[in-house]
Amino acid sequence: MRLHRVLPFAKRLLAETVVAGETVVDATAGNGNDTVFLAELIGEEGKVFAFDIQQAALCATKERLAGLANRVDLVLDSHAHVDRYVQKPIGGAMFNLGYLPYSDDPTIITKPESTIEAIHKLLALLKKGGIITVSVYDGHEGGPQERDALLQYVKTLRQADVHVIRYELLNQRNNPPFLIAIEKVREFDEVILMEN
Repeated sequence: MRLHRVLPFAKRLLAETVVAGETVVDATAGNGNDTVFLAELIGEEGKVFAFDIQQAALCATKERLAGLANRVDLVLDSHAHVDRYVQKPIGGAMFNLGYLPYSDDPTIITKPESTIEAIHKLLALLKKGGIITVSVYDGHEGGPQERDALLQYVKTLRQADVHVIRYELLNQRNNPPFLIAIEKVREFDEVILMEN
């Protein structure tokens, strides 16, 4: 085994749990890299719901999809509203927090409230054994607040319901991302948090 960087490790986790024909969610479409990965993973019978609040992100994602576009629904909306679009069980989900690289407006960032709401809703939809990966970038304004809120939230998830890991490379410079992965270990329709 070799140690992976954060993004390849997130993809590896999903590749080991998502099966062809499933529905999956890219909660932060961005430039479309994760959407393409998920579209290839789920095969012709599966479906990817890719969310972003910026039309430019969805346009960039659409360009990358090429022959995979029929497997993907591009959603111009907050991932916090995932339950308006996805009602069936999902095999997994991916988040890349922060801002859209090369954007005209880097002040448009993911927010802790919408991120946590989306994860909360996706956990209820997630299959047993499914995984949600969250790549956390915290080197921008607002990043530390989202990081701290997210870490506080995942620590309140009941261990009987989910397993949560934090994966990071400790000797990297310049605010490298780290990964939070959440695995659903038993069936439930409603997320119950532990008391603080």
